[in-house]
Amino acid sequence: MSARSRTRRCWARFARSSSAARKQTYGSPRILRDLRQAGFAWGRHRVARLMRQSGLRAVVAPRFRTTTDSRHRLPVAANLLDRDFAAPAANRKWASDITYLWTGEGWLYLAVVLDLFSRRVVGWSMQTALDRSLVLDALGSALGYRRPEAGLIHHSDRGSQYACADFQRALEAAEITCSMSRRGDCYDNAAVESFFGTLKQELVNRRRFATREVARQEVFAYIEVWYNRQRRHSSLGYLSPAEFERRALVGATGARGLSSASA
Repeated sequence: MSARSRTRRCWARFARSSSAARKQTYGSPRILRDLRQAGFAWGRHRVARLMRQSGLRAVVAPRFRTTTDSRHRLPVAANLLDRDFAAPAANRKWASDITYLWTGEGWLYLAVVLDLFSRRVVGWSMQTALDRSLVLDALGSALGYRRPEAGLIHHSDRGSQYACADFQRALEAAEITCSMSRRGDCYDNAAVESFFGTLKQELVNRRRFATREVARQEVFAYIEVWYNRQRRHSSLGYLSPAEFERRALVGATGARGLSSASA
């Protein structure tokens, strides 16, 4: 068998076994990392050529769409985040936003909380009503999972759900500092907008949810099984959020051990 034939056979086997390749959620850079992890020492150009020959390509993310109504008289916070989406460690900067999904039973709203250190979804909630309880539940989910120390910055848009007194009291009780985007500027919360774009390109825009319960189950699986634990993120060196956090924790533990040994 020629080298080219072996390459094609190996590629066909990988494409059949790779969920990312089958679902067309990855382009050649992420597929390349999966291949190298599987032991294939191929270059990016070869992978791109094989993908073209197989008719595989990643779906394209849609542009940002503004859905927030900030026309209210509630107090708003300053933009402390100021588009600085880098964080030195987990639980230093969180960002939150709301999107919506259409189902055969009507709209379903999704609120998420992202840890900007790893882009991990640390809290989320899905409800049929677009009100304060949606974002309060998402925040409560994140606080129950992470239990951050005082001083965490929570960034959101200036929608009434986030500006309301109940949500502001919840932040204050957890000693969290509030930050809000400028009016009508979705790029101030680009990290969460990017997550929503990914969610919609890889799941929502490729499905028809018969019921809200079906949508809840599929979004749960996407976030908890795929996005947080498996999906490679370009800003994390093509690691998944969970793997990025694991390596950061190992590095921090090792650094503390060295410091204690030298003391």
